[in-house]
Amino acid sequence: MTEVCCQGILRQAPQDFQVREQLGFEPGGGGEHLWLHLRKTGVNTMDLALALAKLARLPVRSVGYSGLKDRHAVTEQWFSLHLPGKSDPDLTALPAGVELLQAVRHSRKLNRGTHRSNAFSIVVRELSGAVESLPEKLEQIRRDGVPNYFGEQRFGHQDNNFRRAAAWLNGEGEAPRKSSLRGLWLSVVRSKLFNEVLAERHRLGLWNQLVDGDLLQPEGSRGLFRAEDEPQAAQRIASGEVHPTAPLPGAGGMASSSACAELELRVLQPHQALIEALAKEGVEAARRSTRLPVTDLYWQLEGNALRLSFSLPAGAFATTVLANFLDWNEHVADR
Repeated sequence: MTEVCCQGILRQAPQDFQVREQLGFEPGGGGEHLWLHLRKTGVNTMDLALALAKLARLPVRSVGYSGLKDRHAVTEQWFSLHLPGKSDPDLTALPAGVELLQAVRHSRKLNRGTHRSNAFSIVVRELSGAVESLPEKLEQIRRDGVPNYFGEQRFGHQDNNFRRAAAWLNGEGEAPRKSSLRGLWLSVVRSKLFNEVLAERHRLGLWNQLVDGDLLQPEGSRGLFRAEDEPQAAQRIASGEVHPTAPLPGAGGMASSSACAELELRVLQPHQALIEALAKEGVEAARRSTRLPVTDLYWQLEGNALRLSFSLPAGAFATTVLANFLDWNEHVADR
């Protein structure tokens, strides 16, 4: 999708890929929910949620978390335990590779998508290729952001998650056995269709440009408005104040018009059966920004290693940023 200039090794060690979840607020004030700020290495989010449920003698549904974090990384994230009328569990018995940073009582459960952003610290090793062009590439990313693709890890190894999900929705494959897997598969299909629309806008040089009939989204908001209702729409896009969007297909929702609707229909027409199946499953249509701002971007070259740090809004992928300049191999398998 994007021309890269360098090659390198990613995740040579867990410490080379660090993620810090940023809530955007401070939990506290007491309540039935114990919020735990944990640092974990070599443990994925779901496995840790199960371990916390066992430790606190709770059903796993009583354990809350905001986002999924990689296993092969050092990640800091929040969990919540619903403990009405109960004392705190023994937090010295956390699993290996998990460190308690903070514990505080709060009035509400931590729900998915609660955190505001993630801060990444990444080291790319054995860097090669046109390294001299990196400063220009990274400065452009700092200024313009990047196309807001869903990362390849969402779709599974060799797109297996998508293939299984599409086969199920088309009546040609096995249905998901767990409700959590059903939700994942539905999300995977919508993500793939979004990526296809974004890829076409990217090919045409329109991923960060106004198209007639666009639906626009203010930075930091999930709200939408029609481009034709804003005389300064193009200028607001150029300033980064608002972003164009592309569809996450489903039933209902606001629809684009004019040239934007024609572009989206052209890309999605071959997938109408999947879109109809999403609607039958009760999935509501939504929109997602086609542009991903990359904030607090800092980089440093140290020999043949590149150190990067930056922040992304919740739901965005660090690999989406890396893919704009780097072709990488990983020394460990993804989660």
